[in-house]
Amino acid sequence: MKQIATLADPFAAAYLRLPGQIRGMLLLLCATILFSGMHALIRHAGEAQHPFEMAFFRNLFGFIVLAPFFLRYGFSILRTQRLGLHALRGTVHVGSMLLFFSAVTIAPLATVAAMTFTAPLFVTLGAVFLLGEKIRHRRVGALLLGFAGVMIVLRPGISELETGALLALGSSVIWATALLMIKVLSRTESSVTLIAYMTLFLTPLSAIPAAFVWQWPTWEELGWLALMGTVGTAGHLFLAQAFREADATTVLPVDFLRLIWASLLGYFLFGQIPEALVWVGGAVIFSSTIYLAYREAVVSRRTRKETNPPIPPG
Repeated sequence: MKQIATLADPFAAAYLRLPGQIRGMLLLLCATILFSGMHALIRHAGEAQHPFEMAFFRNLFGFIVLAPFFLRYGFSILRTQRLGLHALRGTVHVGSMLLFFSAVTIAPLATVAAMTFTAPLFVTLGAVFLLGEKIRHRRVGALLLGFAGVMIVLRPGISELETGALLALGSSVIWATALLMIKVLSRTESSVTLIAYMTLFLTPLSAIPAAFVWQWPTWEELGWLALMGTVGTAGHLFLAQAFREADATTVLPVDFLRLIWASLLGYFLFGQIPEALVWVGGAVIFSSTIYLAYREAVVSRRTRKETNPPIPPG
C-alpha cells in the first residue's frame, strides 16, 4: 500500500498544481464518463431486471458507498426543521429515477442524454412560476431556443414519438422539480445535510415500486447492479467536487461530452446508430442551457447566491 501511495504522490502533486478551472474540467470529464458508463450498465442489466428494481439497487449500493460519509459526520448532520420537504424531495427524486431508468432500457442512449440536457430549462420555468423569480428577454430567448431543440429531437407530427424519449423528457421535468426543492432547502440547510437526507430517503422510497415487480437477481446480475450503483455514486462525487473547484459556467461545457460518450457506447455495445437530428437538437438544447447557466451566474454574483448545477437524475 505504501508503494501505491508513493506512486500516486507525484500525480496528486501535479493535479494540485493545476489551476482550479482545469481541475474542475478534468473532474467533470471523469463524471461524464462515469455517468455514461452507468447508463450503459443500466441498459445491459435491463435485459434481465425491471427498471424499478434497478433503481432500488442503484440507491442501495450508493448508500453503501456513502456509509463512511455518515460515520465521519455523525448524526448531527440530520438536524433539520424541514423533514417534510426533505421527504417530498426524495419522493420526487425517486419518481424521476423510475422514468429515467425506464427510458434508458428502451431508448437509444444518445436520445436519453440529449433529453437530460433539458432539466435546466424546466428549472428556469419553475423558478419563474413557482418561486416568483424574474427573467428578462435574453433568458426567455434561451428558453425558446432550448425548447426548439426538444422539438428537433422529438419531431412531433413528422415522425412517431418514441416512448423512451418521452419518458426521458418526463424524467427531466420531475427532476427539475426536485432541483427547485433543493434550491429552497439550500437557503437553510447545509450541503452535507442535503446529501444525507437524499441518501437516507432514496433507498426505502425506491424499494416500494421495486417490490411490485421484484425478482431476485442472480449473483452475476447482482454484480452488475453493484457496479452500476458504485459507478453512479462515484459520478455524483466527481460532479460535486468539479463544481467546488470552479464556477459552473467554466466547467459546464464539458458536460456535452455525455452525448458523445452515449453515442459511442450505444453504437459499440448495443448497435445503436444515433440520428443526426438527435445531435443537432441536443446541441441546441445544450447551448441554451449554457447561456442560462451563464446568466444565472451573473445574477447570483450580484445577489451573492449560489447556483445549483444541472445534475443528471440517475
